[in-house]
Amino acid sequence: MVCFVACCSIFPTIRSTKIKSRQVKTLPLSIVCVTSGSNGKFNTPSSRAIARARKQKMREKDDRLDYGHAFVRPTLKNEIVKQVVRKKLAKQRHVVLVKAIDPSYLDALFPSMLELFQPQTVNYNGGIGKVPEWKISCYLEVMDGGVPTTNPNTQLLNLFSPLLSACNEIFMDWYRQQHACNDRKTSTPFVNCHRLMTFITRYTPAPGEQALLKHVDGAGKVDGSIVVALPVDRWSASEEENAFEGGGLTFWDGPKQQEIHYDTRSGDLALIDRAVWHQADPITKGTRWALVIFYKVIRDTSGAASDQS
Repeated sequence: MVCFVACCSIFPTIRSTKIKSRQVKTLPLSIVCVTSGSNGKFNTPSSRAIARARKQKMREKDDRLDYGHAFVRPTLKNEIVKQVVRKKLAKQRHVVLVKAIDPSYLDALFPSMLELFQPQTVNYNGGIGKVPEWKISCYLEVMDGGVPTTNPNTQLLNLFSPLLSACNEIFMDWYRQQHACNDRKTSTPFVNCHRLMTFITRYTPAPGEQALLKHVDGAGKVDGSIVVALPVDRWSASEEENAFEGGGLTFWDGPKQQEIHYDTRSGDLALIDRAVWHQADPITKGTRWALVIFYKVIRDTSGAASDQS
């Protein structure tokens, strides 16, 4: 019969302490060895066995990562569940998750982002947030037909690709829970999501650049969106010079359109359902950066799943 014992060379006061199999996973690999048969002799595990055990532990570690990415805050899945319950009780359709993305990961992206960021001027019919000429965003992905621009920044898209993949998973996890109890007679299962548009916005105190006032994303034609607060720019100038005053997000949500303000900072992530009124609040100093993603949810009408993009 095979059993696990604590190695006496590591713990001299312990002779032959038997350990239940389910406890082995909690022991360091260096202090576990195997004894077989009735002679009770200690046999050192083979290098192949140790390698297999290490791979298993790495797989278990990866499984513990929320959404499979080290830069996503651990326990985020559990927090989304709790937040959705609270918001649904209040009949609200948005969630803001503090430090959902590791700020140090965003810091690592920022210098390259600064080099690649090229704002593109876009003219909207009737304006966007009361600004007819929008010129503070750089578009990584655009809608079919080249809306709002025919020249998306593919280099920025490549830089942010891992983060965008994580955002897809976070969005779908939240969206399924947010809509889980809707009328099943009229709804179909949610299979996946497709990013309709992705862009990075830099707010400044200049006229027309301070804010994106009260609006709904995509004029209500998108199923939901994500806003990720990016770091304060400490690379092009000092943090003191670029640190912003004001800013954050305000929502009007719930049966009485309650006004709710969030002082969002680097790594905070907002999940916004279709046609929820909100705004990026004005800043009076510095620069404020945000990553925005518009989504279309793919519903299963044929029983076949679609790939996430």
